[in-house]
Amino acid sequence: MIGITERAVKEVRRIIDEQSLPEGTVLRVGVKGGGCSGFSYSLGFDDKIHETDQISELENVRVVCDPKSFLYLNNTEIDFEESLMGRGFKFGNPNASKTCGCGESFSV
Repeated sequence: MIGITERAVKEVRRIIDEQSLPEGTVLRVGVKGGGCSGFSYSLGFDDKIHETDQISELENVRVVCDPKSFLYLNNTEIDFEESLMGRGFKFGNPNASKTCGCGESFSV
């Protein structure tokens, strides 16, 4: 299962409303090769859910992940942080053995 914090839910809802995305829009997370540590996270909005997708939901925000990425993201928590250094989504991935300084890539 992939978790999402209340702060991240609030930001996802804000973006969906601001961009007038259609009802049923989901937050799609995944993993792709690349980045300074081997894998990088992908995050975006989608209006399709595939039969094989893993689905998590909190307060009507659905997080979907393809089966291959789920192998690397199971038990990951998505958070949203705002600070003087910037703002953005952060991944708390217990499967990562090493992450880069920016937090956008990892290795297992």
